[in-house]
Amino acid sequence: MKKAIIKGTGRYLPPRVVTNHDLEQWMDTSDEWIRQRTGIEKRHWVPEAGGVGPSDLGFEAAKIALERAGWTPEDIDLIIFGTLSPDIYFPGSGCLLQHKLGLETTPALDIRQQCTAFVYGLEMTDAFIRSGYYNRILFVGAEAQSTALDLSTRGRDVSVIFGDGAGAVCLEGVETDDPVGILATNMHAQGEFAEILTVELPSPRLNPWITAEMINKGRHYPYMDGRLVFKTAVRRLPQVTKSTLKKAGLSIDDIDLFIPHQANLRINQAFAKAMNLPEEKIFHNVQRYGNTTAASIPIALDEALEQNIIGDGSTVLFLALGAGLTWGAVIYRFEQ
Repeated sequence: MKKAIIKGTGRYLPPRVVTNHDLEQWMDTSDEWIRQRTGIEKRHWVPEAGGVGPSDLGFEAAKIALERAGWTPEDIDLIIFGTLSPDIYFPGSGCLLQHKLGLETTPALDIRQQCTAFVYGLEMTDAFIRSGYYNRILFVGAEAQSTALDLSTRGRDVSVIFGDGAGAVCLEGVETDDPVGILATNMHAQGEFAEILTVELPSPRLNPWITAEMINKGRHYPYMDGRLVFKTAVRRLPQVTKSTLKKAGLSIDDIDLFIPHQANLRINQAFAKAMNLPEEKIFHNVQRYGNTTAASIPIALDEALEQNIIGDGSTVLFLALGAGLTWGAVIYRFEQ
């Protein structure tokens, strides 16, 4: 049976570092206020002057992942690109990355699952590889969110959270009967709550799509009902974890490391408490990067591998909840 196996990972963070203290110059906030609510201490942002988009960040991460996988760009059968902050309104950033990689006709697919892009992307990758449609797939999650944030006191509840960055993963179909690769997936969506985490404008359902009055009201900035998102996450994430473990025929003790989406340290700590997990079983890096949305889990995966927290034979559970609302989990086992 053909399994989707991770052959290489990579990450890239833009060099500009913005600390909580730096944010104090733009809005009424403090390092203590941000840490208490989110656990975040700093984040990486693209240059203030602009000129860098998610496809640029994704290109840097992809080069590292390709080198580690021993692939050339020509080996890629399909690119899956996850982002909520595309370089331009259309076409998708996947096509821009494809061109940057020097490819001519390799297909590129953009997905819009925001914070759950990686788990949705893994499920899609698994289906493509098992079906035989594609054998070598590059997944890239990349975000350049900082240039679209409301850096004022009005927008502080959202703006202090987000960071920029990219993570890339090369997955290849391998014929094996061993219990490796993607062991189980479990995806969900609930559009009923679409408006609690959203960017409203520009919108084709309005005519015109955006006006100066709308901009003055801040309707083009991200909006989040933080309390409801938090409440939903701490309920849904344990549920999807338990159901995915059951689907895989595994117990919680069979998981070597849980890698959740890095949205808020308090959400991840609440998840760990609900699942009775020891601190060493759950990976955190939100303190250093903030919420990098679609890039969050692949960045964390790359770091966990680099730090030798996981490796050959390890079983990992990825989980996330984000805008949509969407949520899901994937259990993956590395080859021995």
